[in-house]
Parts: sequence; structure tokens; C-alpha cells
Amino acid sequence: MNVLRKFSLARLVAMLVKEFTQMRRDKLTFGMMLGIPLMQLILFGFVINADPKHLATAVLLADQGPQGRTMLSAIRNSGYFDFVKVLQTEMEAEEALARGEVQFVVNIPAAFSRDLLRGDRPAILVEADATDPAATGNALGALRVLVRDALQHDLKGPLAALAGVDGPIELRIHPRYNPEAITQYNIIPGLMGVILTMTMIMITGLAITRERERGTMENLLSMPTRPLEVLAGKIIPYILVGYIQVGVILVAGYFLFGVPITGNVPLLFLAAFVFIVANLAMGITFSTIARNQLQAMQMAFFVFLPSILLSGFMFPFRGMPVWAQYLGEILPITHFLRIVRGIMLKGNGYAEVIHDLWPIALFGLVALVIAVKRYRRTLD
Repeated sequence: MNVLRKFSLARLVAMLVKEFTQMRRDKLTFGMMLGIPLMQLILFGFVINADPKHLATAVLLADQGPQGRTMLSAIRNSGYFDFVKVLQTEMEAEEALARGEVQFVVNIPAAFSRDLLRGDRPAILVEADATDPAATGNALGALRVLVRDALQHDLKGPLAALAGVDGPIELRIHPRYNPEAITQYNIIPGLMGVILTMTMIMITGLAITRERERGTMENLLSMPTRPLEVLAGKIIPYILVGYIQVGVILVAGYFLFGVPITGNVPLLFLAAFVFIVANLAMGITFSTIARNQLQAMQMAFFVFLPSILLSGFMFPFRGMPVWAQYLGEILPITHFLRIVRGIMLKGNGYAEVIHDLWPIALFGLVALVIAVKRYRRTLD
């Protein structure tokens, strides 16, 4: 009862006015409160797709007969396969799969039409990049039905007997790099990128704001150091932390989950170095923009969520809309996931890694330049 007697509606109204005024002044935090739910709604509503279609497919066509072309038309019309490349040799097919340029290679051998008309039941070979089983499962399931029914209109009349009980064509599917479709082979290498993104951005995102809130920023500004020296000093110690995380994930993945490491480990550590620096540079940029640690954490979360959803870690990258894929290509984690999965599962070398490594380096350089510019403004 004493509490109720002392309660003042006027003081409550004053507190509400104060909080709303503070909220209005803190536009960044208010924008995050509205932007994060809106971003979640858009990403989960439009981007997430567990049944990816229009997957990049290359064709190795050694037979020019009408039945071979009919088979390719049926595969393309299914909606799961988009023919983006015509190959001439098996070596080109190997390189296209290793670099991740295509998800499938459809190989129609020489004399396919001749053997079909003879009743020899020729084979079609389909090689699939199975590093992400979720990206290929439905498409391969649809392919089995297509191969069985594609030539129904051609095999009529005198050719009806060629259809046979088992179908006129043998489909040979060769899942590459993860033939048993083990989920851990895809998830564990991906976790390396997710963990590094989360920890590196959060750690350096608090670097400058922590100095402000502790009251040590004036001492830092009074030191005879240039902005680049300060920021480098904030970033370099955590590179070692990042390498420790990479080592722990590699050891745990190999011994606990049996994830193979078929490629060059020093090359993987080189790529990890570029990726770690890029994330640290992004975090330090957030730290120079944010006014306090809460804002820095909100900005880190604002980037972390799309990094998980748009990078291909949780859902197939090629299953997303085109505009979402363009956004995903901007994120360093998208390229790093391709690199680490390519090295560990495919045995990729420098030639296959470089086209995903330079976008990460460019992103880190741009982020570091922005951080230096922002830090100079704080000196005024």
C-alpha cells in the first residue's frame, strides 16, 4: 500500500517522455529495431528455398542424334537444370565441377542414338557436385523420372518394343566429393566461416566503443599514433585467435566427424588469413561508426544474420532468387565457404581458389579504408 501511495503518475509520464526522447535521438538503435525484423521477414519469406531449381548444368554431348537432343530438351524443361555451358572434354567437366561453376554435368556418349535404336540400353552419365546434398537431392530424384519417360513419344509404333520394362536408357549418377551425402561434410567446413564471422566481427566491433565507454579514448587519442596504426593494433592480436579457431575446427572435424581434408592445408590457412582480416576490418569499421557497445552489437547482428542465410551455409545458394545471390556475392563468407569446402572436399588448388579469394581481399581493403576515414573524424 505504501508503494501505491508513493506512486506518481506525473513522474511516470516524465520518465516515458524521457525514454521516447532518448529513443528519438538514438536513430541508429531505433533503425535497427525496425530493420532487423524487416530483414528477417524478407530473407525467410523470399530467399529460403528447400527445393532449388534452375541449377547450373554443363553438357558434354558426343552424340548428335535426335534422341540425344530429345533427352536434353526433357532435362532442361524439367525446371531443375539450366544449361549454361557446353563442354568438349572430360577435363573441362572436371574443372567446371571443381571450381563450382556448375552443379551438374550431363554426359551423353557417342553412338547414344545408334545404341538406343539397337535396343542396347545406352547409359547417360550425370556427375553432380554433391558437397551440398540439399542442393542436388530433389533434382536427381526428378532426373530419374525424366530419363524413364523422356522418349515415350519417340518410341512408338515399330520402336515401341525398345521401351522395355526397365526403360530404354540407363541412368548413371556419379555424386562427386560427397558420394554418401553425409551432412557433416557440408556443415563442418561451413561452420568455420560462420564462427569466424561471428567472433571476429563482434570482438573488433567493441574495440573503439569500449574505449569510449571506459573513458580511455582520450588517452588513446593523445598518443602519437596514426589511425592506421591504432586500427592495426586492434586487429592483429585477434588474427592469432582466429587461427586457433580454425585449428580447433579442423582437428575436431577430422577426428570427431571424419570430415576429409583432401586439399592443401597451408592454402586453407592462407585463405583463412584473408578472411579473418576482412571480418576484423568490418568489425573495426562498425566500432568507429557506433556510439556505444550496444549499437556495435546490433550492427554485428545485422550483418551476421544475412551472412548465414545468404552464403549457402544453411540453404542451397543456387536455390535463392537472383537478387539474393547478388547480395550474397558481396559477403566474404560466401566466397570463403566455397574455398574451404573446395579445399577440404574437392582438393582444390590455387587456380580454383583465387577467383573466390580476391573478392574477400577487396572487401577487407574497402572496410579498412572506411574504418581509417571514420577514425580520422573522431580526432576532430
